Amino acid sequence: MDMKARALTTLRIRTDLAVCEHCDSVHQRGRLAPGEAADCRVCGATLYRRSRLDVDAMLALTIAAAIVFVLANAAPIVTMQSGGVTTRGWLGSIVAAAWDSGVGPVAAIAAATVFLFPLAQLSLYLFVLSASKLDARPPGFAAAMHGLRYLRPWSMVEVFLIGILVSIVKMSSLAKVTPEAGLWGFGVLTILLTALGTFELRALWDAHDD
Repeated sequence: MDMKARALTTLRIRTDLAVCEHCDSVHQRGRLAPGEAADCRVCGATLYRRSRLDVDAMLALTIAAAIVFVLANAAPIVTMQSGGVTTRGWLGSIVAAAWDSGVGPVAAIAAATVFLFPLAQLSLYLFVLSASKLDARPPGFAAAMHGLRYLRPWSMVEVFLIGILVSIVKMSSLAKVTPEAGLWGFGVLTILLTALGTFELRALWDAHDD
């Protein structure tokens, strides 16, 4: 048995252990009820938790989030009326306006955190959850799981939503601003992505342990 196979065998044997990311202490894993969390006995940090959602619910939420994501980006976010001129704003036009105003880095960050990263996150969720339903580990499964872990903190639809709401309040004194379907879509997308973020990714690793 080569070293890689021996390492994989050891990894499978030790999946009953949990290592604290903050103090590196090792704990024996226990069974949790849905919604419960296990804390480190040394530093008190959360070791792992069991989501109230199962794989079927996660897949349904991901499909719903993907549909809402398309609708939110396809529909206008706000409509402004001033001086007899009506202007509709989509995510793309808002990012383009920010770029043209001289704040290119801000526009690039907004495009990444509101469009690119959520799109990648939803695509990876669909990939790994579909694999779990099929009870198979396709090539690239491990890379997709690591990608999900890295992308989770960078999906900031809620920050964009708050920024849009603040802008609507400030601009309401200068023009008539009407929220459109895209704004509601980003609101629903924020809720769905938050629900997806409560799922413990370790459950998908455990489902594929041989």
